[in-house]
Amino acid sequence: MSDFWTALVDPAFPFIRNALGAALLSAILFGVLGSLVTVRRIASLAGAISHAVLGGIGMALYLQTTQAVPLPPLAGALIFAVGAALIIALVAQSAKERQDTVINAIWAIGMSIGVFFMAKTPGYTDPSSYLFGNILLIATSDLVLLGILDALVIVFVWLFYPQIIACSFDEEFAQVRGVPVKAFFLSILIISAVAIVLLQSFVGIIMVIAMLTLPAGIACNLSGSLGSMMVVSCLFSAVFSAGGLIISWLCNAPVGATTVLLAACVFLLVSIAKPKA
Repeated sequence: MSDFWTALVDPAFPFIRNALGAALLSAILFGVLGSLVTVRRIASLAGAISHAVLGGIGMALYLQTTQAVPLPPLAGALIFAVGAALIIALVAQSAKERQDTVINAIWAIGMSIGVFFMAKTPGYTDPSSYLFGNILLIATSDLVLLGILDALVIVFVWLFYPQIIACSFDEEFAQVRGVPVKAFFLSILIISAVAIVLLQSFVGIIMVIAMLTLPAGIACNLSGSLGSMMVVSCLFSAVFSAGGLIISWLCNAPVGATTVLLAACVFLLVSIAKPKA
């Protein structure tokens, strides 16, 4: 353990401090958005958006090499993520019986497009680098982006918390009271899509899906309201993210996989220990 703290304060290892900062800042997004995704039972939607991101990244990389369109991978990922969110929202609101089919289709098509264009891109492009990410490569400018997105998400939840509660637990009652349910559902999806794009570039698609669901799932078992669930989920996300970084440093293991395994173990323990109603 002392080796990690020594490296943390060593001026020669700024990437360790950036990684720890990113882990803590990401925990806010994972905790807040993960809670919203969990209570609305749209984890599969978040998963589909996460995998659609790979399609945008692959296409952007291919277009860059052909010099047809100088599209940065982050921009390509954002286009595909927001597009997937809009398609899912449209289907969810107009034909709920086809929602699962569309979600699975977006999931598969997004990944297939990404792998296809990466294979056609000159040189070697490893899809696993986008699936699992590398938090140790985070720069200071990335921390600023994370901080801005954290602030926007917190302000959104703080301003519209009563409406979010109503839409999450009783949509029909919310509609009767004049709450724009469809608009809030679309807003949550688009905000989640933007957060997923930013987070996947740091920690990878697999870890984004896991951290949007596992800490919130734990917090759901320990909380009595959405607000407390968000706080508890943020705390668990911070512990898992920082703990995964420390353990991976000490054991020379992949950060993303270590973090997910740590979160999964605690989730299973809490689920087993929780008394059945």
